[in-house]
Amino acid sequence: MDHKGRQKKLRTTLENSRIEALLVTHLSNIRYLCGFTGSAGALVVTPAKSVFFTDGRYTEQARAEVQGARVVIAHKSPLIAAGEWLAAHGKKLRLQAIGIEGDDLTVAERTRLVQSLGRGFRLRQAPPLVEKARVVKDEDEIRLLRAAVTLGASLFDYALKAIRPGVKETEVAAEMEYAARRAGAEGMSFETIIASGPRSALPHGRASQAAIPSQGFVVCDFGVILAGYCSDMTRTVCVGQPSDKARRMYQAVREAQQAAIEAVRPGAGVTEVDRAARESLHKDGLGRYFTHSTGHGVGLEIHEAPRLAADQTDVLCPGMVVTIEPGVYLAGIGGVRIEDMVVVTENGCTVLTPTGKELITI
Repeated sequence: MDHKGRQKKLRTTLENSRIEALLVTHLSNIRYLCGFTGSAGALVVTPAKSVFFTDGRYTEQARAEVQGARVVIAHKSPLIAAGEWLAAHGKKLRLQAIGIEGDDLTVAERTRLVQSLGRGFRLRQAPPLVEKARVVKDEDEIRLLRAAVTLGASLFDYALKAIRPGVKETEVAAEMEYAARRAGAEGMSFETIIASGPRSALPHGRASQAAIPSQGFVVCDFGVILAGYCSDMTRTVCVGQPSDKARRMYQAVREAQQAAIEAVRPGAGVTEVDRAARESLHKDGLGRYFTHSTGHGVGLEIHEAPRLAADQTDVLCPGMVVTIEPGVYLAGIGGVRIEDMVVVTENGCTVLTPTGKELITI
């Protein structure tokens, strides 16, 4: 990973953002910029240098991981240590406007930061400079995402072995998560969703103590973290023989997903992709049962920009990695969702998720 190059690009964007330095506290942004993977840190990026602050628990780890920044081991909160460093060196570096990641700081943390800075500085909520840089993945990131997707997709085989009438949803999730750890995953990208029968109509129906019924859909939504990068996929299977209505519902979602995938290309607005899925479902009379956005970016975090929805203005470009995940949810009956991760290419997109999408019956 070219962490020094990322910091250099950030400095260029600072020049046009009305701030002289950026105090980075969001851990995923810190990892992106300098490589630190611990749970406590603050990174100050100025036009001339970068300084990383952490506590004594991470002395050796920070020295081994951090690139492009001087490492300071603080005997206090890394945030306060960063504020005191800015207070001591800011005037010499001609810093006045300090950008902060306002969405990441509590009111109490901001108050303590102001106190540590003292007079002569202005705190400004910085625009999402690092997040915007993270939207387009480089070759190293895409390689890591491919590996995470491949490992994550392998867990579907364990789900298929575990899903049986009478088995608890949590038992299915446990089998998948155990297999993920055995295969080398650092953890799950999010709490595994196994939603069966009428519960499959819950878009975020995390695995519960409910037993899988003898008839109905089972939505399996899961992902892993590997080398810091996340995967995300959803497959829906049917326990027992599906009715004609259930088959049509599944096929409608599959066609909507394919329509959205075909709309992914450089220069396309995210609204176009979202519209492609919705128009396909409207054609089948199911549009009103699609109740969430069509997809989202994935990277160091499971939900990143861009969001593929009607109220968004982002335009796709090569290197973006997004999910395509339309669904239909009929309250009290059941639901279907199919989700893949795709990377935008120069001519369209490539689907990263390897498994097929034929309806599987158990």
